[in-house]
Amino acid sequence: MADETVEFSVTPRDAGDGAAGAIAAFPYDRMTVERFREAFPRARWRDDLQAWFVPGTRAEKRLTTWMGRQWSGVLAYADQRGRDAFAFEPITSPYLEVADDFVVRTPYSRDVIAELRAVPWARWDPASKAWRVPFRSFEELSKRWPAIEAAARLAEPEERRKRQESRKSSPEHEERRAAEAERRRNRYPVPEDALPPLDRVVMTPGGSVVFEEISGEIADPATAARFYPAVANGATTLLWARWRRPTHAELVETWPARVPPSPAELARGWWQPVIEVLREQRRKAASLERAQATRRAKA
Repeated sequence: MADETVEFSVTPRDAGDGAAGAIAAFPYDRMTVERFREAFPRARWRDDLQAWFVPGTRAEKRLTTWMGRQWSGVLAYADQRGRDAFAFEPITSPYLEVADDFVVRTPYSRDVIAELRAVPWARWDPASKAWRVPFRSFEELSKRWPAIEAAARLAEPEERRKRQESRKSSPEHEERRAAEAERRRNRYPVPEDALPPLDRVVMTPGGSVVFEEISGEIADPATAARFYPAVANGATTLLWARWRRPTHAELVETWPARVPPSPAELARGWWQPVIEVLREQRRKAASLERAQATRRAKA
């Protein structure tokens, strides 16, 4: 049988009001919870910890003893119950194999991964390149299987190809391509009576930028209205400004605004970012720079 990580942890902790105790964390299973509550009737669920709190100065020792004595039996019983449930109402699917546990093998899909991560004890097995799910998790796997199978079918290469061809023939695809081509020009319309500062990080509807030059060229109203509607709504003349993405270091050095941008600042198309936005932009910039460094190292 494949190795399984038994995720039962015991940690001493007080309840926040000075009461001594310990917390017990383990994947949800109805029968396991019932047995646990029978052994620890004073245990209560803590939403803030996503775990059970057992009060008492000897709680940690009692939990550890119970785990050593009962946990293997609890898992064995839960596995047998899952086998019986599967035999009574099996799942028939090309994406599911049955061995010592359930083996789920599908095309790559974020939706499939999200569903399987929500199944207790489910784990990715790099050796078999598949997800392994013990029988004790059959109830949760069965509940999520329709969504898993539907997402897997959509992730099949033939289905992906059909969707790609459909997107290419749609007007939306042509509009996206035009928008991407415009973005590669690294230009942005700015009001001639409210020019942005140069060489400083500012926010735009498309993210954080550093303006390097105001060309003085008047932006075509039709182009501005098509690709920059938030800025083109004003009556003032718009000029093209050249921009680049800020570095992580520049974002770290940027001083945040104390208050969110006003409607007038949003209408002119640029504003000083608040700290929450800056943190997200810093995270993205750091991730991008790490990826670029990795590609350079491989090259």
